[in-house]
Amino acid sequence: QVQLVESGGGFVQAGGSLRLSCAASGRTVSTYAMGWFRQTPRNEREFVIAISRGGATKVYANSVRGRFTISRDNAKNTVFLQMNSLKPEDTAVYYCAARSSSDSAENDAEKYDYWGQGTQVTVSS
Repeated sequence: QVQLVESGGGFVQAGGSLRLSCAASGRTVSTYAMGWFRQTPRNEREFVIAISRGGATKVYANSVRGRFTISRDNAKNTVFLQMNSLKPEDTAVYYCAARSSSDSAENDAEKYDYWGQGTQVTVSS
């Protein structure tokens, strides 16, 4: 079983950047396909981005394509979400998630087994 802790959230102006981290403990992050999701102020959960266990495949939500990237540092046992050109509509609580049942990147939250506690991102206009 893996424990996930997100960090790096905060307040930023539109057009700015943030990098979120998802630190894993208990198991190595390289064991899992990983994803990022967000809970909006309207209480809607949205898929953001995901990476396959091997890192070869990345899946993006259309709303973040070209602005957000996902990466993993296995030595640090951490997955990163780099967010550039942020928009007010990116305001949300961001969660990382790990998927143990398959190696593939997935945009369905129901297919992830482990979740972090979330980190707030607020983008002002």
